[in-house]
Amino acid sequence: MTNPLDRPIWHALAGRQARFAAAGGGGLARCFVAEMSPFVACRDDGDAALAAVAGLVPDDGELVFLQRGAAPVPPGTIEVERLVAVQMVAAGFAPTKPPTGVVALGADDGPAMLALAALAQPGPFRRRTPDFSQFWGVKDGAGALLAMAGERLKLAGMSEVSGVCTDPGARGRGLAALLSRHVASEIARRGETPFLHARAGNDGAIRLYQRLGFRWRCDVSALVVRRG
Repeated sequence: MTNPLDRPIWHALAGRQARFAAAGGGGLARCFVAEMSPFVACRDDGDAALAAVAGLVPDDGELVFLQRGAAPVPPGTIEVERLVAVQMVAAGFAPTKPPTGVVALGADDGPAMLALAALAQPGPFRRRTPDFSQFWGVKDGAGALLAMAGERLKLAGMSEVSGVCTDPGARGRGLAALLSRHVASEIARRGETPFLHARAGNDGAIRLYQRLGFRWRCDVSALVVRRG
């Protein structure tokens, strides 16, 4: 039986996050609404499922696959970029108490979150990305957002730590670790297992997550496509 983590986008959109799916795909391919995420997935790598992707690709944008094994390029699309990421899971994560200085981010923080994501590049982050979950942040004395993290893909009994980023001027203070631990703790307190993805070769981030209790599960292919 296939592990849902092998195709996390598909299982998120077919399950807990079905309400965030864009129209189309005929039950063979699914993507998030464009304002939330560029992620797309097929039910499998068969010809019919891959062909169903073509109708989901925006005329002026890109879609991103994230799955175990090499993601095939669907017909009618062109490969823009292909990366390798590591998928890590923190089974049995022991939650810690909420740390001092971490605040819940809300709608008023949206512009600051987008600006921080544009500066720190944590991965795809769009206007409605905060709709995935509660995001958390650390601010300076003047109220400027220094770092943030939240949850993204949600599977049965699991949730992904994502959007972890820090303003370059605030790095070296342990804020990424602080927020990652807090988000993982929030997930674990609900009785769920935290998981995450990091770009292969980003050794600093991978070591940080290992210190928090995350362990490598597999490599995944991140394929970016656009309309052909």
